[in-house]
Amino acid sequence: MRSSIITSALLLFGAVQADPGAKKNTGGPIDASILAHTGEPAGKEIKIANNLTVYISPPPPKSPRTKPRSQSAILLLTDVFGLNLLQNKLLADSFARAGYLTLVPDLFAGSPAPSDINDPASANFSIPAFLAAHQPPVTDPIIASAISHLRGSLNISSIAAAGYCFGGRYALRVVNPSPGGADVAFAAHPSLLTDEEISGVEKPVSVAAADRDELLTAARRAELEGLLLGAGGRYQVGVYGGTPHGFAVRANYSVESERFGKEGAFLQAVGWFDEFLVGRG
Repeated sequence: MRSSIITSALLLFGAVQADPGAKKNTGGPIDASILAHTGEPAGKEIKIANNLTVYISPPPPKSPRTKPRSQSAILLLTDVFGLNLLQNKLLADSFARAGYLTLVPDLFAGSPAPSDINDPASANFSIPAFLAAHQPPVTDPIIASAISHLRGSLNISSIAAAGYCFGGRYALRVVNPSPGGADVAFAAHPSLLTDEEISGVEKPVSVAAADRDELLTAARRAELEGLLLGAGGRYQVGVYGGTPHGFAVRANYSVESERFGKEGAFLQAVGWFDEFLVGRG
């Protein structure tokens, strides 16, 4: 029942906008049952060019959704907890079950932010210093290597960027003219976005926002919407009530509003990619 409600809600506010003239070959709908919150990762970590570690999760070969997406892939750009956070890998696996090859680059060279504040290793951790060390001049080339691997080594012609928190900023950057590289974007509770990065968006972008987000406040969210409107492209902003920053990755499943929000944001992303990516390859 919950999945049906979420799907109906997404259709209502435009996660899937029908085009009567478009050829539909999606392989069927999905529901939130494919979104994993616990369990073991199904993909694997490998090394690609420039000694970059990536986590890659292939779609199930016999799924009816896989063939229409054979030339498409999702580039998942993580929060500051990177590949060390189980939920990031499980999210990649969930996108793979939706029919998309999913690749997650290690944005932090093996040293992401500690996800456990009680870990002694986090005692001297400084968020400002960490963020200062991972600005666009450092992060853009990592993402460019991942995109090059998808397009060159894996023969992917259409790429969707799905960014979360820290990665949300870069999901929008790759649908700007520079640095570019992706064809469509989804960002959940993005942080640190500049006005120029938002207004520079030239390709379809969808945003999932928390209503209790200290990093993307209601006032800043309104500015984001205004800048996307001014950019003149296809966009969508969904706000999930009763959710904090990070809900689309690290939801507390014992809190119904967070569970609903994580499932809804996932289906919002898949619906957006199905609409604007499938069939481009």
